[in-house]
Amino acid sequence: MATDSHRPDAARVGAVDSPVSCPGPDSDTPEPVRVARIESYDDAPDECTIYPADATAADLTTTWITAHEGSFVRLDAMR
Repeated sequence: MATDSHRPDAARVGAVDSPVSCPGPDSDTPEPVRVARIESYDDAPDECTIYPADATAADLTTTWITAHEGSFVRLDAMR
């Protein structure tokens, strides 16, 4: 899922996709897997977009959230 369509002047350096599974609040069973995609830019803050791994192309237009660098941290840094 590209997140740079709103940044026509940003030079995209690369992207890294990482599957993430989080336990539900009242369950020992993990929720569906999400993908955290990190988009790196030379001339703009990096972005992290999270979306369901099993989302269809139609779902991807509405089922995601993006945060700019400084608004997110690595999971292992918080453990």
